[in-house]
Amino acid sequence: MHWQTVHWIAGGILALAWFSRIVEAPFGMPHVANIARPEWDRRPAAPNGEPRVSIIVPARNEEESIRETLVQLLALDYSNYEIIAVNDRSTDRTGQVMDEVAARSQSHGLLKVIHISELPTGWLGKTHAMWMAGQQASGDWLLFTDADVLFKPDSLRRAVAYAKAERADHVVLFPRMIMKGPGERMMIAFFQVLFVFGHRPWKVADPKARDHMGVGAFNMVRRPVYDAVGTYRRLRMEVIDDMKLGKVIKNAGFVQRNVSGEDLISLHWAKGALGIVNNLIKNFFAVRSFQWWRTVVTVVGLGFLNLGPFLGVWLAHGWARVPYAIALGSLLALYCGISLRSAVPTYYFFLHPVGTSLFMYILLRSMVHALWNNGIVWRGTKYSLEELRKGIV
Repeated sequence: MHWQTVHWIAGGILALAWFSRIVEAPFGMPHVANIARPEWDRRPAAPNGEPRVSIIVPARNEEESIRETLVQLLALDYSNYEIIAVNDRSTDRTGQVMDEVAARSQSHGLLKVIHISELPTGWLGKTHAMWMAGQQASGDWLLFTDADVLFKPDSLRRAVAYAKAERADHVVLFPRMIMKGPGERMMIAFFQVLFVFGHRPWKVADPKARDHMGVGAFNMVRRPVYDAVGTYRRLRMEVIDDMKLGKVIKNAGFVQRNVSGEDLISLHWAKGALGIVNNLIKNFFAVRSFQWWRTVVTVVGLGFLNLGPFLGVWLAHGWARVPYAIALGSLLALYCGISLRSAVPTYYFFLHPVGTSLFMYILLRSMVHALWNNGIVWRGTKYSLEELRKGIV
């Protein structure tokens, strides 16, 4: 086959793939509600007052961030909630900090602390911590969050008002990512592009679509729905438990919604590009269900999809460059859209190949690390690949 023909075929596939997203995204994303807007600055409509919410915060060795997170949760502008903080076998001062915050007079009994010293067989530490907290929760809604998430006072009130208005069973609020350097912006921009390409947030509300959502920073689910899908006991060996919670809820036919909220909640993921890389290497093999062949296929596909347009427009000749240029233009348009919603300038488009290469490295390194060690170390505990694969939902 002539190389020009190869370029036309490869370029055509890439142009179709990326152009389809810029056709969908501008029409789809406006349907993802922004609860930071003035119309959601209200109290939830309920006959018996605001529904009770149990906020569950698992933490292991989070002494640097847990105090600020709990203090902000205690300052929420909401009248009917509790906070259950779980110290999951921490070896630093996390548990002590939790107790100190709970002892403050300002907490008025809102904050309950659970200390876990041993992990039962067949559980991941985080899923066990959240399941334990769920057992003691008294809320009509359960909000699962992380120990490094920062909350504005009106965040919960707006989210519950939206959930009641939409009659939603599960609400996911996207956090604002705090980015402190070019490396962090590059990696987070890449993840946002990949996210829009692979998950289509605007399709989550469609009961006929398979698209689902779950975010560890803010997964809020009605208690009866949480019980109906099997609680966290069903997800006890799931490393990517946040997305899998969203998946089982959506697959069970319940009403799922994801919303943006500007800076209603925010978090700083990691320090620098290498910090993000190192965080993900530990467990990213889980994204491909701990299967080496799926990981290799994903890496090849990511390279073709994300590096192909840049390479093709340089290697092809004449009119064969056109489909590659369409793919690049579509990708640039996605970066323009991201720049309107985050602190990532459009020119980070030119670093997309670097972000792609690092992401491919993360997947391959995570796979090799897990296969070499026949498992992963997650929150201080070693798990074999056999038990992790058996526990996949």
